[in-house]
Amino acid sequence: MNIKIAVLYAPGINCHEEMKFALDFVGLDSKIINIHDLLDGKEKLTNYQAMVIPGGFSWGDHLGAGRIFGVHLVARLAEQLYEMVNDNKPILGVCNGFQVLVETGLLPNKSIGKRGAALLRNESAVFECRWVELIVTNPNTIWTNNLEGKILRMPVAHGEGRLYSESMEELNKVVCYSKNGKATEEYPANPNGTIGGAAGIADSSGMIFGLMPHPERAVLDWQGSTDGLYILNNLKAYLHN
Repeated sequence: MNIKIAVLYAPGINCHEEMKFALDFVGLDSKIINIHDLLDGKEKLTNYQAMVIPGGFSWGDHLGAGRIFGVHLVARLAEQLYEMVNDNKPILGVCNGFQVLVETGLLPNKSIGKRGAALLRNESAVFECRWVELIVTNPNTIWTNNLEGKILRMPVAHGEGRLYSESMEELNKVVCYSKNGKATEEYPANPNGTIGGAAGIADSSGMIFGLMPHPERAVLDWQGSTDGLYILNNLKAYLHN
């Protein structure tokens, strides 16, 4: 089987080329798919073995970060999303992509069309752009397999990254912002003020993963870190298993 990954593009997304490069760099075969081609039926999500929604500011984040993108996916492509979920196909959302997954309801509970969490404005009320350290708190996902307790260094770049849910303690926290090797709520190590320091969560199956920091910006030595490769190589290992 020809394994191919869909990297979704919508107006305002600006990390699609970086994400495609990173996926291709680890030996995966990816294709940038314009959302309009999906809505017009020229492309189908179900023709791909995994889906990635990269970062940026889809539709200018009007009406809320990731909101319009999420509405399009639920209103027009829900059947394809359900099929991907039922077929246990990996889904990754980074930064704005994480916001989109929350808006669709894919995170935290695979409840398509029903939001169970939100990504709110940073406590600092400003756009936060810096390197952060993350600690892997749950290795039981395809993305964090064999990484328990691992400290990862990646950049963040977001204005609305403060994760909130009425059931924060029930979220499947996969990676947390870290200081001195422990999860932290302390600013600036935690750039947005999320309670418990959660930087990335997964659904109960561990197949759907939302992450605020950017692994695609941490794959080459000259970028300052190659720790994003741990996550992308785990995706490769799963798809080629």
